[in-house]
Amino acid sequence: MSHLPSDVAAGAPKPDKKPFQDTHHGITRSDDYAWLRDDNWQAVMKQPSALDADIRAHLEAENQYTDTVMAPTKGLQDTLFAEMRGRILEDEASVPVPQGQLAWATRYVQGGEHPLICCGPRAAPVEEMKVIIDANQQAQGKDFFKIAAHDPDPNGEFLAWAYDDKGSEYFTICVRRIADGTDLPDTLVDTGGSFGWSACGQYLFYIAVDENHRPNRVLRHALGTAQADDLCVYEETDPGFFVGLSATTSGRFLIISAHDHETAEAHLLDAHAPLQPPICVAARETGIEYDVDDDAARDQLLIVTNWQDGAKQGADKAQDFQIVTAPIGKTHGDKHAWQVLRPHQAGCLVLEALAFENHMAVLVRENALPRIDIISWDGTPMQSIDFAEQAYDLRFGAMAEYDTHVLRLTYASMTSPSRIYDYDMNTGERVLRKTQTVPSGHQPSDYVTRRIFATGHDGVQIPVSVLHHKDTPLDGSAPVLLYGYGSYGITIPAGFSITRLSLVDRGFIYAIAHIRGGKACGHDWFTQGRGPKKTNTFADFASAARDLIARGWTQAGQITLHGGSAGGLLVGATINLAPELFRGAIAEVPFVDVLTTMLDASLPLTPPEWPEWGNPIESREAYELIAGYAPYENITARAYPHVLATAGLTDPRVTYWEPAKWIARLRDTRTDDGLSLLRTEMSAGHGGKAGRFNQLHEIAFVYAFVLLIHERANL
Repeated sequence: MSHLPSDVAAGAPKPDKKPFQDTHHGITRSDDYAWLRDDNWQAVMKQPSALDADIRAHLEAENQYTDTVMAPTKGLQDTLFAEMRGRILEDEASVPVPQGQLAWATRYVQGGEHPLICCGPRAAPVEEMKVIIDANQQAQGKDFFKIAAHDPDPNGEFLAWAYDDKGSEYFTICVRRIADGTDLPDTLVDTGGSFGWSACGQYLFYIAVDENHRPNRVLRHALGTAQADDLCVYEETDPGFFVGLSATTSGRFLIISAHDHETAEAHLLDAHAPLQPPICVAARETGIEYDVDDDAARDQLLIVTNWQDGAKQGADKAQDFQIVTAPIGKTHGDKHAWQVLRPHQAGCLVLEALAFENHMAVLVRENALPRIDIISWDGTPMQSIDFAEQAYDLRFGAMAEYDTHVLRLTYASMTSPSRIYDYDMNTGERVLRKTQTVPSGHQPSDYVTRRIFATGHDGVQIPVSVLHHKDTPLDGSAPVLLYGYGSYGITIPAGFSITRLSLVDRGFIYAIAHIRGGKACGHDWFTQGRGPKKTNTFADFASAARDLIARGWTQAGQITLHGGSAGGLLVGATINLAPELFRGAIAEVPFVDVLTTMLDASLPLTPPEWPEWGNPIESREAYELIAGYAPYENITARAYPHVLATAGLTDPRVTYWEPAKWIARLRDTRTDDGLSLLRTEMSAGHGGKAGRFNQLHEIAFVYAFVLLIHERANL
């Protein structure tokens, strides 16, 4: 692999091998690096210094080695960082969100890593609003700090806010008096970060997590009391279900949601009767999903669901979801009383529906592109909001009011910076409230974005969103960064990024493969890439690469794959499937030790994820399926692309030992002289470092690796 340093020549770490065997379904496997999992991992999440000394020594040795290999790119990293930072408006401010008598916004100060949370009169400019929380001050002296959520009580007297100061997603909730900016003694620790207010503003409901870091309870806290006195109003006893908490658009109810990846159940908490127990909307039924909003003007619930009445509409589920209503008084589980408002339309996936006093706004995706439909309760013809580009992102913006005719939406494409519009649902008028500013200058006309379709191994057409500079020759010489995810139904949007321009301006083609396992082409697109059909996801990713080669835009060995979390699994599985296609692979916090994790029911995400991957503890079939594609299990003695993996020591989603084990085995097994690098953030979790500029340093590091392995580090 040209003149690049090799793992052998550069003195890569060689961790000890301590063979460990386990047997399931009569199948025995051996793992030389199982010792990298600290048995005390729960304590490490709360206190990183509790990490076993031998494990810490290995992770630090890997970091030192990676720094040594990447040292020649230090100047390039600085250049990339400066470019990216130059595209950020440092004193950027959000568009204010009206809420009651006040409006809320966030803004940044020059050089500030973290936002200021501000409020003021509804018509006040952001810069004149009062600063309620300065997150830069709150972060002082901390290696990690991130505000996760904030929400004022309905009376505008208090602001509840949650923060994480270790990256482990154990959130602390505080309550600040808006008038004088002081925090009440009420401090709620080890929470899931979600919360909601009673209408009177005297009670705060929040999510608590169990000893295995699973959000499993909703507690009610009375202001002025100790956390130990908080009362549990809902407890989930099935470890396969996570608990969520949110407010309806009208604010009349808090919604307690219990869900895994295929089944949902919701309970209503009456915000005006906070001492009353929650009421179940509809009892869980395997495979039935639903989300709830409150249409207060008609005293009904608005429900997005894949359920449909088999006696009336056939036995099949509404796989692309439909919208139904239910009278508030009939929320005790009789789905047959639901009335269809917007019938199921195959191929038109309903993503979200919001109820307003006189309208309903529905976000859908059809033909792999998002659209918003506006439906008036008075029967006025439907309005649709879409855009003309081949690939773009469209979503609801931040809103906090029900009795309004203004819908906020956000639009962006891979060439066009984000724009925030206020759309008048009465008149159809669209008012531009903000366009993302790129201070260093950005001309959308200098770039080309397009949607192409790659043919999969079984003939399916896979959408791929592509961005390149207009001057980049598509003659086979262009390097490619190919990004993907492909799990949990998550669809990577074709939105704008200030960071990827640093590669595109250096002649790269940037491509996003909308592979099966996401929902780019409807709910069936998701089911065709999960469970027993999971391997379609990896085959689709390879097919996207082959298509770019077949078009003559690039060539084998000129493509680097990029993905994070479950997208890291995608990267790892794809380089096992077709390593010859790729120059490099970047796997950020990668879920690469799938079989081991799915066999460990104590880990936070394992039981809720069995519907996605299968349960290898109970099923030999699931065991063999996962063993057949899990990246860690399928490393073989052959040549591989250059690999960079990242990890976060306090990551509760993908534990640090997964990428650590993967890199150790990969380096020990591969037959070529390519790089196998690991970088572990020792004071961060799944999302990496906190702070808008700190994150740019991480991206600059990753892109420097890409440029290095493509031998463009001097550009």
